Amino acid sequence: MGLVSRVREDIAAAKLRDPAARGSLELALLYSGLHAVWAHRLNHRLWRRGFRFLARLNSQLVRWVTGIEIHPGAVIGRRFFIDHGMGVVIGETAEVGDDVLIYHGVTLGGRQREGGKRHPTLGDGVAVGAGAKILGPVVIGDRCVVGANAVVTTDAPADSVLVGVPAKPRPRRTAEDTRAVLAAPEYSI
Repeated sequence: MGLVSRVREDIAAAKLRDPAARGSLELALLYSGLHAVWAHRLNHRLWRRGFRFLARLNSQLVRWVTGIEIHPGAVIGRRFFIDHGMGVVIGETAEVGDDVLIYHGVTLGGRQREGGKRHPTLGDGVAVGAGAKILGPVVIGDRCVVGANAVVTTDAPADSVLVGVPAKPRPRRTAEDTRAVLAAPEYSI
C-alpha cells in the first residue's frame, strides 16, 4: 500500500471514529493523533533498518510537538486512531492490531526491567478509554473494550469489556456498540 493510500485510509478511519471530525483537510492538518501515527511509521522503518538513534530522536521530537509518545520499536497496525492524544504512551515491545481506537492518557506500558516482550499486545478492533493503563506483556483479544481509567494486568479473551482497578473482564454483549460502552458511566471509575 502506497503512502497516499495509507494517509487516506487513516483519515477515513478518523472520520469513522470521531463524531467531531469535519473534513479531511482539518483531520490532516490539525489532528495530533494522526501526526503521531504518521511519524511513527517513518520512525519504525528507521528503527528496523538500524538507525535507532535517529528513530528515537525523531520520536522524542514528535512527543514534544504532539504530547504522544510512541516508541519506534512498537508495531502499529492499520487504521489506528488516537483521539485527542495528549499523554498517550506506547512502549517499545507493544503491538497494536488493525482498527484500534485509543483515547487520551492511555499507557501501553511495561512492568518489568528484564529484556524481551515487556508491553501489551492489542488485538484488532480494540477500543481503550481515556486514562486506561494496560501494563506488562498481556494480550487483549480482538474487539475488546477497556473502560476509562481501568488498569489491566492480565490477559483478556476476545469480545470482553474490562473495567476497574485491577480490571476484570466480562463478556461483551452481542449488540453492544463500542462507543456506547465507552460512554456508559458504569465503565469508568
